[in-house]
Amino acid sequence: MAPLAERTRRPLVELGGRFMVSTELAAREQGVGLPPRTLYFRGRTAVLGDPPADVVAAVLGIFPTRVVEKSLVRGFPATRAIEAYLGACWDWARDAFSAADRPGRLADLGFAVADAADPSALPLFQGWRGANRPDDAAARLGHALMLLRELRGGLHFAALRAVGLTVAQAVALDPGGGRGRLRRTGWHPDEVDALVAAVEGRADLAARWREAERLTDERFEEALGVLGAGDREAFAAGLEALG
Repeated sequence: MAPLAERTRRPLVELGGRFMVSTELAAREQGVGLPPRTLYFRGRTAVLGDPPADVVAAVLGIFPTRVVEKSLVRGFPATRAIEAYLGACWDWARDAFSAADRPGRLADLGFAVADAADPSALPLFQGWRGANRPDDAAARLGHALMLLRELRGGLHFAALRAVGLTVAQAVALDPGGGRGRLRRTGWHPDEVDALVAAVEGRADLAARWREAERLTDERFEEALGVLGAGDREAFAAGLEALG
């Protein structure tokens, strides 16, 4: 059982990544002179330096390589990409969490989890863990959520590979993903049809997906174990209260 990991899953996954499709990200993108809808790809992976498109596609998992090849601006300095990407996260969080209850305390708990976690085989998480952190509470909370999302996401990708599923297969199997999410991440309709057809009615693959979900929750629950009982409950309740 991993009750805390289950309670925190949705707010971490949703709120930790909402800035990635925000007007704040678009504004930062325009401010540094990048084409529309490219800062996400360059910014999120800039902590790895200047990786080629196939590496970025492999790390992000969900996008077809051709989408990454089209959207990845190579040669844009990593330091500037990191600054713009983080700036968008902080800008979004300052607005989103302006009325949050004790955002600084919630951020501190999140950073405590992140700083104690084992980063082995989690390159994006480790890269962002070493990035500069803001001083104000709301921005710190947004940064902490982004960082924990990278931790949980890395653990989930590892779990999927351990049970023999690709990320695209997992999206096709996920009742909360499916065709809609595959289309939103750039897969062509015929590719979506093929992915869904390949997993539809496959009880064995559905069981693998559920096992990967269970493993992810277990590993994230272990990471949350660094918090004391009272802090664990405060962290879960605080995330749930964010919406």
